[in-house]
Amino acid sequence: MRAGDGARIAAVHTEAARILERGRRTDLRIPAFLLRSPLSRLGYAWGMAVGWIWGGLWSTGRIERRQGLWIFRGMPEWTFARGGVCVAGCYLTGDVEPDDRVLRHEAMHQQQWLRYGFLMPVLYLLAGRDPLRNRFEIEAGLADGNYLPR
Repeated sequence: MRAGDGARIAAVHTEAARILERGRRTDLRIPAFLLRSPLSRLGYAWGMAVGWIWGGLWSTGRIERRQGLWIFRGMPEWTFARGGVCVAGCYLTGDVEPDDRVLRHEAMHQQQWLRYGFLMPVLYLLAGRDPLRNRFEIEAGLADGNYLPR
């Protein structure tokens, strides 16, 4: 850790708590029948189909099941964002084998998909591309997702 990193990380955590609270307030405005419901499960199933099709098309590595996720490895870099992407219960990534912390982070995204279903991609996009300000990345754990030092 470099000098000043502790203060920067503390500031990130303070801002993250504020962003999570704002996200909870936003969720209160979403009709209950859309959250953790048969409709959200349908959205999750749609996400699984998309993940399996995309992963099946582009994965050149091993496909395995770990920590409740289907992991598609060997994906070309242009087929996923950052170090990988979770689409429902599918984790699409490159050649590097994900460790248990990354899978814990991705499993939280899987839970988010179960909660929000079809809304998940839209809400995620609205939360923004900066992982330090994206409520879904914050909730999944910034350190586990390799966005902050562990």
